[in-house]
Amino acid sequence: MKIKSGMLLVVALLAQGTPAIAHHSFGAEFDGSKPVRLVGKITRVEWTNPHSYLYIDVIDDKGNVTNWGCEGAAPSALTRRGWEKGDLKIGDTIVVDGYRAKDGSHLVDTRRVTFPDGRSVDGDTRGNGGPGDTSTQK
Repeated sequence: MKIKSGMLLVVALLAQGTPAIAHHSFGAEFDGSKPVRLVGKITRVEWTNPHSYLYIDVIDDKGNVTNWGCEGAAPSALTRRGWEKGDLKIGDTIVVDGYRAKDGSHLVDTRRVTFPDGRSVDGDTRGNGGPGDTSTQK
């Protein structure tokens, strides 16, 4: 019986730690002094917790295509802001305003997404210390 209780405790502790490992603050990964606007076609949508992700192909001035990851809030937060899971489809062209990753990778913290119909919706993870976060300002 002690072995079963011990195993159950280990599993419970590991399960609790998983979201904490995946979650991060804005300042740990993104640079608030590097805003970016991306226009591209959606290649993938991940409606997941604790962050959702959009991936878009962006074509630069020379015709080179780069796939960017756009990190947004959790699905429940996006739904409260007016998003629906099926609003964006593979191949749709969207505009993403956000902040670049500190490591120079093709990843942005998504602050606003403009849909193909012209509607704009906040996609950010406010409350995590990023630009525009009023929860930490006095």
